[in-house]
Amino acid sequence: MANIALAVILIISVVTDVRSRKVLNIITLPAILTGFLFHVVTSGLDGFFFSGIGFLVGLGLLIIPFIMGGIGAGDVKLLAAIGAWKGAVFVFYATLYGAAIGGLIALFILLKRKRLGFTIKHILFSFRFLKNRKVLGDLGETDGTLSIPYAVPIAVGALIAFLMEVYI
Repeated sequence: MANIALAVILIISVVTDVRSRKVLNIITLPAILTGFLFHVVTSGLDGFFFSGIGFLVGLGLLIIPFIMGGIGAGDVKLLAAIGAWKGAVFVFYATLYGAAIGGLIALFILLKRKRLGFTIKHILFSFRFLKNRKVLGDLGETDGTLSIPYAVPIAVGALIAFLMEVYI
């Protein structure tokens, strides 16, 4: 049941993020609550702690990139929802795999648009002088910067974590 619910949540989030560049609260907030509710009903207090720790880990893993302006609040809540449904270990691995996938997508886009050198210089300059809190910027085409819908790497990371969980 948890896997099916999570799959639906991720599919809807990917579609809305790709179409409108938003991960909707109407999806993530009920997903978090139903994740808690599911685990409380099926496992009682242990389920509450399982879901709660997963939620906190999911929230904590992306809170710094959110504060720095590199990721949206919807992505943070989506990862927290994954944690609420699947627990701390799963969301940790999903985040690692998602970050790798997101990095590869960003690298591909930067190479394709011939902006890799400029981006590396910008990152080094930003870290050196800490004048720009939004270090990486976006990877899309709004106002001359680039951005990617990060629900996609999050969903692929969750899929990889699920496959690793099942087959290894």
